Amino acid sequence: MAYTTINKSGDYFNTKLYTGNGSAGNGITGVGFQPDFTWIKNRDGAYWHQTYDAVRGASAGALYTNQTAAQDYMGGNGLASFNSDGFTVNTNDGCNGNGQDLVAWNWKANGAGSANTAGTINSTVSVNTTAGFSIVSYTGNGTGGATVGHGLGVAPSMIIEKGRSVTDDWLIYHKSIGATKGLALNNTTAEAASTGYWNDTAPTSSLFTIGNNGKVNTNGGTHVAYCFAEKAGYSKFGSYTGTGDADGTFVYTGFKPAFILQKRTNSASTGWGIIDNTRSPFNVSQNMLLANSTAVEDTSSAPAVDFLSNGFKWRTADGWFNGGGDPHIYMAFAEAPLVGTNNVPCTAR
Repeated sequence: MAYTTINKSGDYFNTKLYTGNGSAGNGITGVGFQPDFTWIKNRDGAYWHQTYDAVRGASAGALYTNQTAAQDYMGGNGLASFNSDGFTVNTNDGCNGNGQDLVAWNWKANGAGSANTAGTINSTVSVNTTAGFSIVSYTGNGTGGATVGHGLGVAPSMIIEKGRSVTDDWLIYHKSIGATKGLALNNTTAEAASTGYWNDTAPTSSLFTIGNNGKVNTNGGTHVAYCFAEKAGYSKFGSYTGTGDADGTFVYTGFKPAFILQKRTNSASTGWGIIDNTRSPFNVSQNMLLANSTAVEDTSSAPAVDFLSNGFKWRTADGWFNGGGDPHIYMAFAEAPLVGTNNVPCTAR
């Protein structure tokens, strides 16, 4: 039996590095597919993280992971279009600073999406069930216990949600902390309990439930949710406990990671660290960006991790990543599966 049905992770997730030119119509190629969700950060400058998706529309404007701001059109100077092998950016320095190094993380869903009426709130959903990723747009009703269809066919392990028309925090659901709590992607706060977030109800194979908190369910407010379901050999959403020493904890994923987003959940002073194997292709990997901060890329020794064939291992005692006895959550995507559909698992040989 095959371990995973995804032999080429790069068909669904890819990190693209590029240099901005400051000019409108700068076409970025080499992603390997037409992305439906693109997250961009200027590595050299203290600019806001910018996210775009195909359901809201490529040129509709950015949502900023380090800010509470509502969707910002930026006068049309951000992302211009999603293309067959990448995307086009205009003149905004955050996505096209002249001569500056930038990174774009890209995921594949299924285009502009279609109507989903499974929940008490109708939604528009762009879903890739193979990769376990959907983009969900909906309008809140302010009522606790409202449900929204996500289209995945399995329960999501992680949901990243933001009010499009709402000036408020991003809200994170992660299976490792459960539906009674949430985290804010745009700041460093520790996990917090609130019925108003996910109505204390875990997602199902067709729906996620929202409370009456304005972050996730403003009456008449437009919202977007990025839903991720775990797929063996391609994605993993889990938790680990730090060891507090430089020979840090090993986290099994079943694949060599290409991307890790990580947060210590019991701390109000540690942020959302992003490490990938494109900006930092050799072990020990140390090039970090913070989803909650405008800070330029950190290449210090603090975020030290080895990307291994079947997981990742921290090589630091830093409390952000490997605090002794402290809980941490993560999302990870694969560079390559441990074995694929054309290989036989070692245990079966």
